[in-house]
Parts: sequence; C-alpha cells; structure tokens
Amino acid sequence: MNTSLLWMTGALLIGAALVPVGFSLSATSPTSGPLHVSMPQWARAGPSYGTTTSTSTNWAGFVVPSSNGAVTDVKGSWVQPRFHGSCGGLYNNSESSFWVGIDGWGSNTVEQAGTSVSCVSVLFIGVVTYFAWYEFYPAGPVTIAMSISPGDHMSAEVKYSAAFKSYTVSIKDSSTGKSFSTSTTGVTANRSSAEWIAEAPSSSSGIIPLVDFGTVRFTAASATISGTAHAIGGFSNVQVTMWNQAGTAQKAAPSSLSSSGAGFVVRWLSYGP
Repeated sequence: MNTSLLWMTGALLIGAALVPVGFSLSATSPTSGPLHVSMPQWARAGPSYGTTTSTSTNWAGFVVPSSNGAVTDVKGSWVQPRFHGSCGGLYNNSESSFWVGIDGWGSNTVEQAGTSVSCVSVLFIGVVTYFAWYEFYPAGPVTIAMSISPGDHMSAEVKYSAAFKSYTVSIKDSSTGKSFSTSTTGVTANRSSAEWIAEAPSSSSGIIPLVDFGTVRFTAASATISGTAHAIGGFSNVQVTMWNQAGTAQKAAPSSLSSSGAGFVVRWLSYGP
C-alpha cells in the first residue's frame, strides 16, 4: 500500500508512491515528492502485448493496464507474510504492504485494500505490527479493526457499481473468519488499471525501507475489465520488479504467472531504499 497510514499509536506515518516515468499526471512529476497514495514511482515499460516487464522503486507484482472506465472489479488472495530479521535500533522504521486495487498505474487515484507488516523501533525498543487497511485516495487511509497474524489467509476485492456509482472494498481473513466491507460514493477515478502488489510504503520523507517478508504468494487473482472477467493471464499484463532508488539492486521480484494465470510469488531481496 502506499498510504500515509497513521498508526493508532501515532508512532509511524506511511505514505505514498510516485508516478511512473512516461505517464502524465497533473498532481506531480516523476521527480517530485511522494503523493499520498500508492502509485509506482518510476517504470520502464516494454511492448504492449502479452506479459511485459517494468521496474519501480516501491511496487512488485502484476498490473493490467486498460482504458479509462474499463475496470470494474479486482480480486485476489494471499497468505500474510511473517516479519523476518530483527526489529531494533536507535530509530528504525520499515514496512511491507500487500494489496489488490484499481488505478494508480498512470492515474492519480487508487482504490485499494490490503494488509501490512511494519517495524517501528525508537531508542532500541522495536515493535512489529500486522494490520489491515483500505484507501480511496485522495481521501486518507483507514486502518481496519481486524486482528491479523502471520500465516493468515487473506482475500480482498475492490468493485465498482455503475448502477450506484459507488466503490466497495472488502477484505476477509479466512483463518479467523473475520471480514470487513465498506462502500463509498462520490469518488472520481479513472478505473484504468488493475493491480496485485507487494509495496514499500512511503512517508513524507520518502520511501520506507522494505520489511523482509520472505515471500508472499498471490492466488485467485482476477479482474473484470470491459465486462469480461479473467485471471491476470487472460489480459495483457505487466510484471513489475522493485529496485532501489539508485537502480543498483532489486528489492523484491515477482515470479512468472502460474499455469492458471491467476497466481504468482513475490520474493523479498533487500531493504532498499
């Protein structure tokens, strides 16, 4: 997620990603400071057919680009990864987020729902937290009152209703049986892309180091675009690898799509930034 999510403790702000190079946004440019919502910071896209590849400093996963107003539904499932390593140090903030959503790839709106794992360490006292959230950017992010644990089987959906001109985000923890859903109207969005992403969120000062999450497996990943529902592999899609800001090392990399076209694994490689 790229959310400027504020912890309930007030300990940490997580923030936004930037706009991919080659896309035009009135809100910002590829060299400006982070927006409040999840968007890939920079990207180099390949040809526009089949599975192409692209790079970002805060996204890893798959994107299905489309035309404006085409995307009406995005679904996906994942197993909540566990924090790896040590959460400590004088001041140490790091986080990883896992989500599905509509928009953000070449647009300045994002409708998304997901989970995160974060480490906040102040004066050598570290706290690891798992939580669920949703966001209708440019409205602020919302933490969901749902207890999340590593290994929980999560699923989420973001859906647009033309009849009610509303967006509904839903998230379910099948391991606990808990679920959450909410709808909103009055949102103006492009509905021009679908995403399944592992993200390094951002604060007001830039991209936060990426928590070592080991691997995260996305499954049952599908979208409805122009009235047709397919797994990721049923559309022209973009495989996005996360690199550090210097462009010298990968931070997280997705596998190829599974034979069903509905699953893939993202592997953590380095903290960044």
